[in-house]
Amino acid sequence: MELLFKEIKKITQLQAISGHENEMRQYVAQRMTPFVDEIQYDGLGGVFGIKKAKNKKAKTVMVVAHMDEVGFIVTKICANGLLKVMPIGGWTIEASMSQLFTLQTAKGNYPVVSSSISPHLLRNSDKHLSSFEQLYFDAGFTSKQEAMEYGVFPGDAIVPDVKAQWCANKKNIIAKAWDNRYGCLAIIQVLEQLKDISLDYNLVIGCSVQEEVGLRGITGAVNKYQPDIFLAVDCSAANDLTSDDAFGQLGEGFLLRLADPRFIMLPQMTHYLKELADTHHIKYQTYISCGGTDAAAAQMQHHGVVCAVIGVCARYIHTHHAVFNIDDYIQARTMLLIVLKHLTTEKINELTTY
Repeated sequence: MELLFKEIKKITQLQAISGHENEMRQYVAQRMTPFVDEIQYDGLGGVFGIKKAKNKKAKTVMVVAHMDEVGFIVTKICANGLLKVMPIGGWTIEASMSQLFTLQTAKGNYPVVSSSISPHLLRNSDKHLSSFEQLYFDAGFTSKQEAMEYGVFPGDAIVPDVKAQWCANKKNIIAKAWDNRYGCLAIIQVLEQLKDISLDYNLVIGCSVQEEVGLRGITGAVNKYQPDIFLAVDCSAANDLTSDDAFGQLGEGFLLRLADPRFIMLPQMTHYLKELADTHHIKYQTYISCGGTDAAAAQMQHHGVVCAVIGVCARYIHTHHAVFNIDDYIQARTMLLIVLKHLTTEKINELTTY
């Protein structure tokens, strides 16, 4: 378990917001290379390993986790050296204040903290921050000129800076970016287990970009590879703080996503995944989501693609500190492996024929 934690710590502490995914892209490509026939990239920087079937007319299965995380970009350098920003991905103003980030510039990376208003200054005042227009980021620069001398420029990425830690009971972990470093780690570890296994289909497996800003990155990739089946591997919001029957409960297994605002899993895929999970005693929970995944965009590409999502949930996603359950990860990883080992041409035809 400690080895797995080290992997989680490594991958969650990498810093890669939407549109600035290079650190993750290099890591994923390096990790996948020994287990695939080749590494390819799409035009926006998504990275995919190709594991080819012997049959030249084989079907194609695509498995994708997005590698980007939420953050900010610099929009303006103020005269006093403070920075104005724009959110990249979904943030709340409450989760954005008084937190440590990394400012990534052409000349180097620097610590930067998001602003807040001291409680002393709020007495008998209405100065509460209520919008991102009121939020500043402070890297300690004394002037605009000094900030520019250190390489700061509009468009620079600002990424949460968090160290992953075990919770006391060693059942849960606190870390940033489990949405969606979960999926990135899962595909790498599943590929390792598939190394010496011949598949009945061409496997395209890897990581997309810019999912957190409207599922932008997956569209080109799906049209490039034209899969018959598409599996998104993604993290969703747990909703278990005040209810034990709401969707998304830590420790209750992987998420079998039935629907979200842009996606409905087709009945044949629902029945197939449920049967596999039940047969192999993999713990799962059904999930209806308020947010989307790459599957929502992928299903509408090419001639329409049959999709599914193999997920996990975490508390406090899209903030600095998510809390997630380690056994949920293991159940999800196991489910992904079982699906990829059991898919055949016959089953793919069955899932995609009406």
